[in-house]
Order: sequence, then C-alpha cells, then structure tokens
Amino acid sequence: MKIINVKDYEEMSQQACSMLLDVIRNEIKPVLGLATGSTPEGLYQHLIEKYNEQKVSFQETTTFNLDEYVGLDRHDPNSYRFFMNEKLFNHVNIPEENTHVPSGIAPDPNQECYDYEQLIQEADRIDVQVLGLGLNGHIGFNEPGTPFNSRTHVVALDESTRQANARFFDSINDVPTQAITMGIETIMESKSIILLVSGEKKAEPLARLVYGEISEDFPASILQKHENVTIIADEAACANLR
Repeated sequence: MKIINVKDYEEMSQQACSMLLDVIRNEIKPVLGLATGSTPEGLYQHLIEKYNEQKVSFQETTTFNLDEYVGLDRHDPNSYRFFMNEKLFNHVNIPEENTHVPSGIAPDPNQECYDYEQLIQEADRIDVQVLGLGLNGHIGFNEPGTPFNSRTHVVALDESTRQANARFFDSINDVPTQAITMGIETIMESKSIILLVSGEKKAEPLARLVYGEISEDFPASILQKHENVTIIADEAACANLR
C-alpha cells in the first residue's frame, strides 16, 4: 500500500488525474472504475481540462461506476448517472455506450446487479478503480458487515451514510434507503486502486484503514490485501498517520 501525502485537495486531484492519464494513454482499451461524491470532483475537472487541451482522448475508454441509488432515474439531479454526465461524460469524447452506471429504476434490482456484474467480467478486469473512503469505512456503498466475497448487490444504506449524503438532498427524508453497489470482491479484482482521502473528518478512518485489523466491520480494511493500492491523501486526512 503506497501513501502519497499531498498538501491539499487540489494537489490530490492533480495527482489522481496524472495517474489516470497514464492508464488511459498506455492501455489499448482502458477500463476505469469511477466514483461519485465531492471527493473525485476535482479529479474529473482536471480530466476535462486535459481533454480540452487535447492531451487525452477518451474515445477508446470504458467506465464502470461503483454505485447508484435505488429509486432514482438517470435524469434525477441526485442520481449518480446524472452526476457523472454533468461532472465528466458530457464534457469529453467518451462514447455514451462505453459509460456504465447501474440503473436505479430497473424493474428487478437483483437482476440489474447480475447483469452489471456480467458487464464488468466481460470487460476483463478494471485497470484502475477510483475510490473514496466513507466515515464508517465503506467503499462504494459496501457498508460495515458486507462480506468480503460480495459481488454487485443491493444494499441497505447505513444511517450514517444517509446523513453524510443528506447535504445533496432537500432533506434526509429524500435520501434513498437502498443502493446498488459493486461488491468488495469485484472492487478487489481491479488491477490497481486509487483511494482519494481529503479533510480532517477522514483522518480517523484513514488511520484505521492503515493501522487497524482487517475486518468486515470496516470494509476498506480489505485494501490492505490488494497488491497495488495508492492512497492519495491531503495533510488534514493524514493528521493521524505516524
């Protein structure tokens, strides 16, 4: 596990952008695993800038997003498909059919999970998976207690996760109670993983990830077992690291 300690959010975003660009340029048909939320927004902005400067093309790139809320369609401003379109996809030359986000309104969510997992397997392995770190150690929407051998599945969202995401909604009552998420084993099969961690609120979870025991009670702890994980964390997030 490699830890890159950067000064601030901006430098974290730049470092992550540089690493993704290496993959996009060096793989014939790169496959990226992407995340949503405030943490990767800076990364996506830098990727758009590099595209506008004609320093990268996404024409041959395929993406798989980690998760989506159950009950929100792609046009809902709080859906992760909407987020990805607004923050990245609509601004670069990636073919829409190459961008994959689970459907939050699939008639059979469990079948949607199976189909999504099959798409990932057919793409071979994800070349690089971008992750954020939840306050309770969740990665994707894999909440504490999720089996390490899990595949893409429907999850009941932990109350702490709903509270953390409530700032994006009108009220906590509007935050969905379920989501579809890539499973932990699916994530762990990625060739490489970039974990982005920013802010003082993430200092304790990051320290637990680095120094704590591997336990399903803290899903991110499994990353200790991956052979190619890079953590990019700002000074505030690294406050509790020795």
